[in-house]
Amino acid sequence: MAKYAQNRGSMGTTESSGKTLLLLKPRGFCAGVVRAIDIVRIALETFGPPIYVRKEIVHNRFVVEELSAKGAIFVDSVEEVPTGERVIYSAHGVSPEVREASQLRSLRVIDATCPLVTKVHVEAVRFASQGYTLILIGHRDHDEVIGTLGEAPMVTQVVGSPDQVDDLVVPDPNRVAYLTQTTLSLDETKDIIEALRQRFPNIKGPAAQDICYATQNRQQAVKHVAADADLLLVVGSDNSSNSNRLVEVARNQGTASHLIENCRAVRPEWLQGVKTIALTAGASAPECLVEEVVKYLAGQGFNNMREVEVMPEDVRFGLPPEIVEAIASAPVASE
Repeated sequence: MAKYAQNRGSMGTTESSGKTLLLLKPRGFCAGVVRAIDIVRIALETFGPPIYVRKEIVHNRFVVEELSAKGAIFVDSVEEVPTGERVIYSAHGVSPEVREASQLRSLRVIDATCPLVTKVHVEAVRFASQGYTLILIGHRDHDEVIGTLGEAPMVTQVVGSPDQVDDLVVPDPNRVAYLTQTTLSLDETKDIIEALRQRFPNIKGPAAQDICYATQNRQQAVKHVAADADLLLVVGSDNSSNSNRLVEVARNQGTASHLIENCRAVRPEWLQGVKTIALTAGASAPECLVEEVVKYLAGQGFNNMREVEVMPEDVRFGLPPEIVEAIASAPVASE
């Protein structure tokens, strides 16, 4: 069985003796990102601008700039939103404190939190209500972690590495539970969980792991081709956690890797002596940016393009009720 599937899609496959480009699949937008972007677009089309969005709807500058051009106004806090206006929470979720602040300002909230992030919030509330000290594995300054931490701040501690586990102080070592940020490296998280289990043998965890399916799939695809590629390029913004993790996964496999915002970020010196490049995209990077990189690399001699599909991905998330109701009540355009 051939290891690589030929791409029969819109970009085609070029039979050539040139250098090889392995285009990984799945890549790019996950279901939570598609849902969040759709929510902003539908809100703009249905209600008209301005529509305020707390934080970046997803961590990708191209997406944010595109939505800004359509009338979305991105703010850092709900206090910047005029009283009574509509505000959309980003896919990364918010703390109860933010929700309360929105109520005080009579804001009309549309929640674009990824359902998989909401799952972690629910787990945090459940463990806290049962009297557990909660260990949240993740990056302290990431929007998702800030939101989850806010569910039970008095009993939650954040750790980002196995070394930090030794510094934890808990009132009852037998009443400890852990949760994780959804966009972490599987390998890195595994090491932290192992350290937690050694320190707290009776520690509880989520019924199903918190790292999202898209993060797992994209990391597994990178591992699948790492040994066959001289270089891995990841399309994504530098503040995208899951995109940065893809770079780390490749480097941990011994493959040179770089995060690029777009095709203009590719440095010519990276390509020197390279025969095979693998290309993927973080879960918040649009496919149009990937296509631009493919064209650029073809111009650099990487015109033997093969798509590598490691596993199928067909997850879809429903829209929030505020958007569903708005669509249902919108007037039907006349022919």
